[in-house]
Amino acid sequence: MTKPLGVAIAGLGFGEAVHLPALRACPGTTPVALWHPRAERLEAACRSAELPGHSDFDALLANPAVEAIVITTPPAPRFDLARRALEAGKHLLLEKPVALCAEQVESLQRLALQRGLTVAVDFEYRAVPLFQQLAALLESGSLGELVLVKFDWLMGSRADASRPWSWYSQAAEGGGVLGALGTHAFDTLHWLVGPTHSLQAQLSTAIRERPLADGSGRLASVDAEDIALVQLELETHQGQRVPAQLNLASVARRGRGCWLELYGRDGTAVLGSDNQADYVHGFGLWQSQAGEPLRPVDADARWSFARSWSDGRIAPVERIHSWWSAAVREGRPMVPGLGEAVRSQHCCDWARQSGS
Repeated sequence: MTKPLGVAIAGLGFGEAVHLPALRACPGTTPVALWHPRAERLEAACRSAELPGHSDFDALLANPAVEAIVITTPPAPRFDLARRALEAGKHLLLEKPVALCAEQVESLQRLALQRGLTVAVDFEYRAVPLFQQLAALLESGSLGELVLVKFDWLMGSRADASRPWSWYSQAAEGGGVLGALGTHAFDTLHWLVGPTHSLQAQLSTAIRERPLADGSGRLASVDAEDIALVQLELETHQGQRVPAQLNLASVARRGRGCWLELYGRDGTAVLGSDNQADYVHGFGLWQSQAGEPLRPVDADARWSFARSWSDGRIAPVERIHSWWSAAVREGRPMVPGLGEAVRSQHCCDWARQSGS
């Protein structure tokens, strides 16, 4: 039996809430250490997880039990931590956005190839059952040649103007709806339909000030976009060009949630969820052929999770861990990995350039 991959988690929050239980549930991985720059935060997490911890990243890299690292910090420090980890010979699973620009992601990709290391990126929608079922439906050709793709992801998570200012409020720190939702949306479109050929965007910030988290009542400026309207032309896997529209928002009160519509010459498919509390649970899939009314499509057991949690994020992340650990042990590239992250980040960069 293959030894489970010894994995450290760098960065808490999502790392502690989602990656830690996912690593423990995955047969191919085992958590061996935690890292956080603040000692008091680290100590509390280590007590709860019953794991050793490091507040010095070099000490984490020197820990012989650590074969691989999941980096779940905010975006700004991710690139430097990932670079140092690759130079130390560690396999990686990176949250997204992987870095602040595509050039940084490309440099990590070159370094990983030079060192023969496997790097995964947590584009977890590729591991959600109904998304996988939609991919199979598209591959079957039952929709015919695509003529239009429409993707709305309208959330209200930051619609409350009293939500405190943080790194998410700062474009220079990787904040904004493009990094949070756009990275996933672009990757989903590239996976299901094909790469982006051209792109134009309109970005805006609806809530331009937020209170500081220190309770002083002072307001700080927000310069990261919370709305992004993007027009794309995708090149399908069959070589055709198809227009696409992507609408993202984190400030849409009672927003419709996540809805992807694919219109073909022979049929239509719609995948969506209005669940604002859990971005994995609640999806449905509908299909229409030859102009008939949309009908619900039953979930195919082939893609079902072996186990589920009340937090819907854990199961797809555990599936990503499974793919990653197998790729590491077999010495092969990981999909989704840095190649997919480069393409997604290029779109985020182009959107910011065209929308500024």
